[in-house]
Amino acid sequence: MSVDTQTVKRVARLARIKVSDDDATRMTGELNAILGFVEQLDEVDIEGAEPMTSVVEQTMKKRVDGVTDGNKADDITRNAPASEDQFFMVPKVVE
Repeated sequence: MSVDTQTVKRVARLARIKVSDDDATRMTGELNAILGFVEQLDEVDIEGAEPMTSVVEQTMKKRVDGVTDGNKADDITRNAPASEDQFFMVPKVVE
């Protein structure tokens, strides 16, 4: 795929970036080099390769899923202006 100056100007306009004619000419070469590299990546044989999140194999660190500090609803709602059955009471705001 090849990018021309008009394409660079169009992309710059869509991105709301002001680009002069000299910059557009320079960016045309840079974008063509980037797209050339992407085309090279397309030639790599990835048959049988599994997707990875890292180049080093890692296992996810997990913590024990247990209740460690519960049964304090009375302590939490004690300072509330209004509470009922361990729930905060708030005034109605929608009519």
